[in-house]
Amino acid sequence: MSLITVSSPKHCAIKKGPHIERKYKKFLFIVSSCFTIILLLILLIWFILRPSKPQFSLEELDIYQLNLSGPYLNSTIQLTLLSKNPNRKVGIYYDEFQVYAAYKSQQITMDSSLPPFYQSNEESNLLSASLVGNGLPVSPSLAYEVARDRAAGRLVLNVKVNGKLRWKVATWVSGRSRFTVNCVSFVTFGPAVPFGPVSSNQGAHCSTDA
Repeated sequence: MSLITVSSPKHCAIKKGPHIERKYKKFLFIVSSCFTIILLLILLIWFILRPSKPQFSLEELDIYQLNLSGPYLNSTIQLTLLSKNPNRKVGIYYDEFQVYAAYKSQQITMDSSLPPFYQSNEESNLLSASLVGNGLPVSPSLAYEVARDRAAGRLVLNVKVNGKLRWKVATWVSGRSRFTVNCVSFVTFGPAVPFGPVSSNQGAHCSTDA
């Protein structure tokens, strides 16, 4: 009489388990390999193109008001910035763009937001902004600084930009990254025009961190 053996459900589970596990590991290996290859290609393209940070220059700045009333400052400033993308194969999306003016390391206007825009490779754009500060509290020492600069016929203002941008290479777009811009404006005027409006033609490059 021949012996007939029948595998129990427990035996079947033991037999099929390693086979399923091997398929699962193979699938994970394929997915991780594809992801690694794509990531390496992106990094390779990124290092080959070497995107340069955007360039800015302050083209014009007009001061219409810069008056102190006790511990409060009223200011009105109109400015024009030139923004340039120096890259030949990389575009820039500006998602956030906020401008304000500072005097003696103190912010003297409210933030002025410019609408988002896209800058193609090697493209330049003129950006205009109106900066206003009504009744902004400032330190008591600022009144002395303003009076001294008016007597000297020279003001030094900082135009600052805070924003977020994205790089575009072909169809790939990077995540958002912050950038800051600092432009130093030297405004001179004679004794006949102590309060403004005062115009200053600049054309100087600004420092950019991106």
